[in-house]
Amino acid sequence: MADEALYEIRDGIAYITMNRPEKLNAIDPEMRQILWDSFQDVKNNPEVRCAIVTGAGRAFSTGHDLVAMANARANEGPSTGDLYVVQANIWKPIIAAINGICLAQGCGIALGSDIRIASTEAQFGWPQAKRGISSVSGPALLSQVVPRNIAFEFLFTGDFVDAQRALDLMLVNYVVPPEEVMPKAEELARKMIANAPLSLAAIKEAAIKGSEMGLEERVAFAQKKRDEVLQSDDAKEGVKAFTEKRAPVWTGR
Repeated sequence: MADEALYEIRDGIAYITMNRPEKLNAIDPEMRQILWDSFQDVKNNPEVRCAIVTGAGRAFSTGHDLVAMANARANEGPSTGDLYVVQANIWKPIIAAINGICLAQGCGIALGSDIRIASTEAQFGWPQAKRGISSVSGPALLSQVVPRNIAFEFLFTGDFVDAQRALDLMLVNYVVPPEEVMPKAEELARKMIANAPLSLAAIKEAAIKGSEMGLEERVAFAQKKRDEVLQSDDAKEGVKAFTEKRAPVWTGR
């Protein structure tokens, strides 16, 4: 049996691919464990500068595999929430290349990413209420990204949202033809990894942790992260490279 998720690193970019195309990349415990392990490597591996998450075939992910969910044993590997939390604590850019239908936990993984590229054929939805179950990513993530009344409409009706509507609501950054989803994601990833890794990490950490703070504390924390980066070798290299009119060579130190 093929691996239910694939993980590889190329030129500083980690590629995480949900790989159950015959099941529209529905997430079972085995896939969730591989995703968890992959995100941990993105977080801790200095060779990884950015990550792209996508799905094989015509779906990004339809979310939980309901059959596997019904048969799952208690405490079987990382939980749904564990994936969202680990994503939120990775201080490296994560791009979701949303190649097709994206539902429920699939939406959660997409929303847990920093930048989202959607195919014109993508659809988004949280149909849990139609199945008699509740949602984690809807109330925990979606309601923090769009106005609560919009989130409630999607969560209460279970209706799907097309790519253009998702763009209008700023759920995604770009909508492109299907064949351009990964090239667009890679284009952005290459731009990101051309920049200083410590700068990106400080910006992301200040933004995410700062969202839970009041203004004064938020500004002070961002200044603290800025000051830490100013003491780095990369900051010195950035100024030197600018003066010498050449591309900088980042070391992450």
